[in-house]
Amino acid sequence: MKVLILGSGGREHALAWAVKRSKRVTEVVCAPGNGGIAQVARCVPVDLKDLDAMVRLAVDEQPGLIVVGPELPLSLGIVDALQEHGLRVFGPTRAAAMLESSKSFAKRFLQRHNIPTGKYAVCNTAAEFEEAIEMFHAPLVVKADGLAAGKGVIICHSRQTAIEAAQGLFTGAMLGAAEQQVVIEEFLEGDEISFLCLTDGKHVAPLAPAQDHKCIGEGDTGPNTGGMGVYSTDAMLDEGMKEWILRHIAEPTVRGMAQEDTPFTGVLYCGLMMTARGPQVLEFNARFGDPETQAILLRLESDLVEALEACIDGRLGEIEMRWSPGASACVVASSAGYPGSYKTGFPISGLSAAAQIPGVQVFHSGSSRVGGQLLTAGGRVLGVTAAAPSLEQALALAYKAMAEIEFEGIYYRRDIGHRALRKKP
Repeated sequence: MKVLILGSGGREHALAWAVKRSKRVTEVVCAPGNGGIAQVARCVPVDLKDLDAMVRLAVDEQPGLIVVGPELPLSLGIVDALQEHGLRVFGPTRAAAMLESSKSFAKRFLQRHNIPTGKYAVCNTAAEFEEAIEMFHAPLVVKADGLAAGKGVIICHSRQTAIEAAQGLFTGAMLGAAEQQVVIEEFLEGDEISFLCLTDGKHVAPLAPAQDHKCIGEGDTGPNTGGMGVYSTDAMLDEGMKEWILRHIAEPTVRGMAQEDTPFTGVLYCGLMMTARGPQVLEFNARFGDPETQAILLRLESDLVEALEACIDGRLGEIEMRWSPGASACVVASSAGYPGSYKTGFPISGLSAAAQIPGVQVFHSGSSRVGGQLLTAGGRVLGVTAAAPSLEQALALAYKAMAEIEFEGIYYRRDIGHRALRKKP
C-alpha cells in the first residue's frame, strides 16, 4: 500500500515514521514534507492552502490511504473533496472540523451537550466584548475564533489587557487578519492534559495521554507557541480518570456530532484542564497534535495504519491498540526569536550523533535540504524525542541528544516535564 501524508511539520515526520513501520506499507509520500521527512518518505511539492492542487496530487498518486496532518486543509474541506474522488482519507469533514476551526462553535456545542467546560461569551465587536467582560474576573482568557497556529490564545491578568487583546484580534493587528468573532473565557487552574482519541464516528479509542508546554520560556513564561515540548507517561491519568474522560467528554462529543448530522471521524484531540471541579474542555483539535504526536507515536507498539483504516471503515471497535509502558518526551529546538520574527537558512549539525543514542528519534518540524546540507526552515526546527522506562530517563536521553545538535540561534526549554517531576516525592 502507498500512503500519502499531507503536511510538512514534526507531526507529519512522526506519522511518516510510524506509517512506514507497517508491514503493509510499500511507499510513503509526504506533501510537501521537509528536509528530515525526505529521509523516510518521497516528498512532493503542494500548497496546503490550495484545495484543487491537493486533490490533483492525490488523484495522480492514487494512494491506498491519505492522512491529513494540519488543521488548515481540514478546515478547507480536503476530506470532503478527496472522498468525492473515491479516495480513502483519514480525517474529519469540513463540517466536523469546525470543532477546531471555530472556537465559538465548539463552546456552543459543549454547552448544548452538557460537556464540562469553562464559562464563556462570544463577542462580535469590541463594544460587545467590553460589555461581556463585566461578567468575568481576572485573570481571563481571550481567544481568536478561527485557526491561529497555536498563537490565538491570550491569558490576560487584567480586564484592560483583555480589552487590548480583543481589539488586536478584531483589527487584525495581532494575527494579521481581522477576527469576526472573539471568545472570552474564564481562566481555569490546574494541570493541562492532551487527551487524543481515534474515532470512527461511533467508537472511541484513546491514545497515550500527553502534556504540552505552550509557553516559549522556562517556568511557563512568555508568549504562547505551537508547543515547545511534551511528555507522555502512564501515571498522568489513572484508569478511573481515563474512563471518566471517555464517558463524560470524548464519547458524548462523538455522539453529539453524530446527532447533529456532522459525524466525526479521525483524531479527536481534547485539550483538558484538570481542575478542582474535574476535567474541563479548554479546546478541541480535529487532528493529531504537534508536538504530542511525536511523543505519543514513539510509545505505540501496534500498527498505526491498521487503526487508521479501521476508523475509515467504521470498525474501530475491533482494533486493540498496544502501548509500551513507561514514558516518552519531546523537546523542541526552535529558531531564535520564535514565536515572533526569526531568521532561517542556518546549517544544522550533530543530527547523526543524536540519532545514534538508543531510544531517541529526531523529528524535523522546519528543515530543508539544500545540496546535501540540512538547513533551518521554520520557527520550530526539530523535535528531539526519546522513550524510556521512566520520565526521568526519557528526558535525560532527549536532552543528551539535544546537546549534540547545533545551529545558529538554537533555543529550547530546559524544563520540559517540570510539573511531573516536581510532584514526585
